[in-house]
Amino acid sequence: MRDPRDIIIRPVLTEKTYRLQAENNQYVFEVAKDANKVEIKKAIEELFRVNVEKVQVVNVKPKPRRVRRAPGRTRAWKKAIVRLRKGETIPLFEGV
Repeated sequence: MRDPRDIIIRPVLTEKTYRLQAENNQYVFEVAKDANKVEIKKAIEELFRVNVEKVQVVNVKPKPRRVRRAPGRTRAWKKAIVRLRKGETIPLFEGV
């Protein structure tokens, strides 16, 4: 099994993710592109000592952008939306 820190890259902190956290006890992370749902679940449970109920995965496609005159694209990445059991939280997100 891979190291959990290689699977979970960073938390995604936006207004929408804070709403998901408050209403549905869901947390959003950027994960490795080759990670699957089982690996993501095990990595979250090992890193944060919580019980994961469900994992949803989204491949975020690159969007066209411009830098001055040169056209370009944002990078493609993978997003995981993780639902925890009722009453559990990840302390990393508390007090933000």
